[in-house]
Amino acid sequence: MTNPRGALLVGSVNYDDAETTMRTAAEILGPRLRRIPDGEVGTRFHWIMFQPDVLGQAEGIERVGAERIPFGAGLDARPLRIGDGVDAAGIALPPLGYAAAALASYEVFRRLREEGAIADGIRFQVSLPTPLAVISSFFAGEDRAAIEPVYTAAILRELADILAAIPHGDLAIQWDVASEMGIIERAAGYGKVMEAWWAGDPFDGLVARLSALIDAVPADVEAGVHLCYGDAAEKHFFEPADAANLVRYANAVAGAAARPLTWLHLPVPIEHDDDAYFAPLDALAVGEGTELYLGLVHREDGAEGARRRIAAAAAHAASFGVATECGIGRAPAGSTEDILRTHAEVAAAW
Repeated sequence: MTNPRGALLVGSVNYDDAETTMRTAAEILGPRLRRIPDGEVGTRFHWIMFQPDVLGQAEGIERVGAERIPFGAGLDARPLRIGDGVDAAGIALPPLGYAAAALASYEVFRRLREEGAIADGIRFQVSLPTPLAVISSFFAGEDRAAIEPVYTAAILRELADILAAIPHGDLAIQWDVASEMGIIERAAGYGKVMEAWWAGDPFDGLVARLSALIDAVPADVEAGVHLCYGDAAEKHFFEPADAANLVRYANAVAGAAARPLTWLHLPVPIEHDDDAYFAPLDALAVGEGTELYLGLVHREDGAEGARRRIAAAAAHAASFGVATECGIGRAPAGSTEDILRTHAEVAAAW
């Protein structure tokens, strides 16, 4: 059986602060990690759910509904709309919060490396959502197409601020890609999202958008993609029968991007240790130098379940590392170290 090499932490980790995340991950996973995130602590705990509170501050953007919709951590989950008569092109969005968080956490990363808690050569990983995720989640109808270039420019400003402040040799950028998979899979609730941007098949538009984001990352900074089916309450918004659409999208994006992908992460649902799920990996063609990570670690069945899925995947992928299928920030309290140890138990060092 293939012995997976290396582990990827997808992004969120269920600790309260970046230092605990980094120290614990480095201690348990050590040489299995090539990059380490800050755990998406604070308001980022619920992924993009803090963005309405940020965007709602902009003149010309309104919250929908008079009453707050509480969403943990003091967040207000009410959706957004462009005000009547407002030209979206003239809306000035405030800083989105991603660069500020990255710069603060990088200082922790650098201090821990100086102390020897994080080994030299490990990069600091910053995970960013695609604009489509935020737009499709919080705007509706024609507002989606109108706000898209405005929000895209804002997320690229966040990226530029990160690139300006963090040495490129220390940095790895991951694009989190979930809503795109909902559209590709024609998942329930995504029909209206498609209508907002595309008259026909949305696939080419999704490829163009993600490849452009990848190309926005300079060649001396690592760039990764995390494809995802969500994990709200540890449930997917769509249950794929196999990895065919993941492979199709990954191949198209890698082919369209001018720069190579450093790594690609593909989710593996807990119920799939069957050959049929992994068979589409035979067609994966994202570049020989791209690290592949399969999200086959699940807290519910630990190392035993991961090994079953590893055995099934090995027939179709010659080399891969391990990960969870999504971040573990919403995993039950107290389960985080066991999940990290499972990664260490089933994967060898780089």
